[in-house]
Amino acid sequence: MKKRASELGSTIQPLDRTFFRRDPRRVARDLLGKILLREGEFHLMARIVEVEAYLGENDPAAHAAAGNTARNSVLFGPPGYAYVYFIYGNHYCLNVSCLPVGVAGGVLFRALEPVAGIAEMAAARDIEIPDLDEARPALLKKISSGPGRMSEAFGVTRERDNGKDFTSTRSDLRIVEDDYRVRGVTVTPRIGIVKAAERPLRYFITGSPFVSGRKSQDR
Repeated sequence: MKKRASELGSTIQPLDRTFFRRDPRRVARDLLGKILLREGEFHLMARIVEVEAYLGENDPAAHAAAGNTARNSVLFGPPGYAYVYFIYGNHYCLNVSCLPVGVAGGVLFRALEPVAGIAEMAAARDIEIPDLDEARPALLKKISSGPGRMSEAFGVTRERDNGKDFTSTRSDLRIVEDDYRVRGVTVTPRIGIVKAAERPLRYFITGSPFVSGRKSQDR
């Protein structure tokens, strides 16, 4: 049975800005196991199980490779802010900025494990789950496995969320941590890209049934 938000509340701690003021590769690995939190009409929580690092202007696959533009300026700003973009004409991707001001870098969120507000997330994805307590991971995976799915489940859009501060208690979209500890991390090349696709910059929790894409190359 999934934990309710009230069961996690006393153990949750916010991440500070220094957490994100580091190399995206280190931030990506350390984000695994943390919790994405959305507050509002519904209280949504999901554990981060898969991410990808993007290394800034010297990374051909990164949006920052084009330089600082109106579209990607969040990546060059302070660390710990949401960068949202629309892709393939049908879904949004959520990222967080890393490194000091003026140095671009970021981490893409690829998959989440639903923790609280699961019924509301499923409804946002137009998925029917008759009994949450009996729902199997294969069904829950459809809610938030993949960048587009997880953004839809959390109601993420560029207009609503781009530039939000993940570290601020005043933000309705935050990243927090509890006492969960990751036991193993798998590293593979990034997926769904063409440029610099061979770089091992995709990280996920080993054995998690909520990971999207292929699951190989333990490190």
